[in-house]
Amino acid sequence: MIIVVMGVAGSGKTTLGRALAAALGWVFVEGDDYHPAANIAKMARGEPLDDADRAPWLQRLNRRLAALDASGADAVLACSALKARYRERLAAGLGDVRFVHLAGDAALVERRLRARVGHFMPADLLASQALALELPDDALPVPIELPTGRQVHLVLEAIRRG
Repeated sequence: MIIVVMGVAGSGKTTLGRALAAALGWVFVEGDDYHPAANIAKMARGEPLDDADRAPWLQRLNRRLAALDASGADAVLACSALKARYRERLAAGLGDVRFVHLAGDAALVERRLRARVGHFMPADLLASQALALELPDDALPVPIELPTGRQVHLVLEAIRRG
């Protein structure tokens, strides 16, 4: 199984993804690690990515997930996956893929982004991510306001229920 923890920057994808992977004993994949250098430079300049920028990134992530899936490994991916077609690209050719959408108050996300140090994604790009977000119909919604442990519990319960 592959679980994709998705949402806008600052929603807590990496934190939940790592905690969930640790709780399950699964591989954790950090989506940011697969961005081409040009994407990171563009975001660091405060320029939002477009579909063309994201295409090679999504392809790299899909290849990584496909390799894990083919080997029988389960994984948790932290990835914005903002649009339905991005989610389709990530899941293409894979077995069981489930999406977890971290959602909540935009002001809280902005505060988190402004407090974050050492990350290439500036808070000024939050508005462009919010505009690009296509709310998923098939994802488990998880409130960003909850403590990480409670978020993990919600996802584990949803997996157990199928």
